[in-house]
Amino acid sequence: MTAFAAELIGTMFLILLGNGVVANVVLKGTKGNNSGWIVITTGWALAVFTGVVIAGPYSGAHLNPAVTLALALAGKFSWALVGEFFLAQLLGAMLGAFLVWVLYKPHFDSTEEPLSQLAVFSTGPAIKHPVSNLGSEVLGTFVLIFVIFYFTNPEMGDEKTPIGMGSLGAIPVAFLVWGIGLSLGGTTGYAINPARDLGPRIIHTLMPIRNKCHSDWAYAWIPVAGPFVGAGVAVLLYFALGAQ
Repeated sequence: MTAFAAELIGTMFLILLGNGVVANVVLKGTKGNNSGWIVITTGWALAVFTGVVIAGPYSGAHLNPAVTLALALAGKFSWALVGEFFLAQLLGAMLGAFLVWVLYKPHFDSTEEPLSQLAVFSTGPAIKHPVSNLGSEVLGTFVLIFVIFYFTNPEMGDEKTPIGMGSLGAIPVAFLVWGIGLSLGGTTGYAINPARDLGPRIIHTLMPIRNKCHSDWAYAWIPVAGPFVGAGVAVLLYFALGAQ
């Protein structure tokens, strides 16, 4: 499997299972309706586990443009491959979101609350405050990247080595994302991944969903910009603390 295919397929499974658990909790008439935040965060952790298992041996399982950017900034991933990985991650996220829509279509049609439908695809703030919301995404992604750096020890790699969340191991990274969701995710829904939010939001815009509202593009820059900023801060602090 090529690295491009691994990132696309791994991200597809990440979103299929991650957005899928949100659909199971928030859409009307599902077996998991109203089962709560613990179910959502656990489902997302297992979604990360699945994506990392699939993509890890072939691409390092970045599955996240913020991870790709951080490794490139650290000099451990080729800048020439950054655009390719970004594209694979975005397409994979879009495909995963599309499959969630196909699977849950009767439940989308039965759900009269359009914001619940939107929540299946994209994140949104519990309390709308752009500065605070951006800070939440920056901090959540900072924790993700900073811990990955210490677990993977990226200074031991090089541009040809598939370093990423797969180097950390599927189980530890799943627990890391689970912890971020439980502790920091209640403010914005912890996108901590630009592709995770942007790709499904595009699908929400395109799909013919009954009772559909706007896709809240005015907010969409926050779960894209925040993770990139958080990744940059993590790299700066990691090297400021003495990494070579």
